[in-house]
Amino acid sequence: MAKEIEGFLKLQVMGGSANPSPPVGPALGSKGLNIMDFCKQFNARTQDKQGTLIPVLITIYKDKSFDFVVKTPPAPVLILKAANLKKGSAEPNRNKVGSLTWNQCKEIAETKMQDLNAFTIHSAMKMIAGTARSMGITVTGTPPREANVN
Repeated sequence: MAKEIEGFLKLQVMGGSANPSPPVGPALGSKGLNIMDFCKQFNARTQDKQGTLIPVLITIYKDKSFDFVVKTPPAPVLILKAANLKKGSAEPNRNKVGSLTWNQCKEIAETKMQDLNAFTIHSAMKMIAGTARSMGITVTGTPPREANVN
């Protein structure tokens, strides 16, 4: 018989370095979950993504057990890493702080594809390019054209 779900919890934690301090400890402690058990499992699963911000969706069951799903890093984090920047522009419509190529957009889109609501890689690339533009990062080169399907 399946466990009865009590609720869900979304957190963003640095990969490989979850510990009982905020935000993890208070969020899990208020739900009555074993904080150290979560930290050990999360750190084991995200050892290869050390220092990257990772979203996690925790499913909480009535018996105070839990499961969690590790998502891909947020698009702005991947964009800043690809552009070698610390942060985006404070005034993205006036001050451009960096640039990406369409190939870099494609790499980010392929990484994020499972978490995006896009059906084609071309649509995902356009979403990533839009996020980059809203951060004050220009996308250089000619955009790839979508294949005409009639």
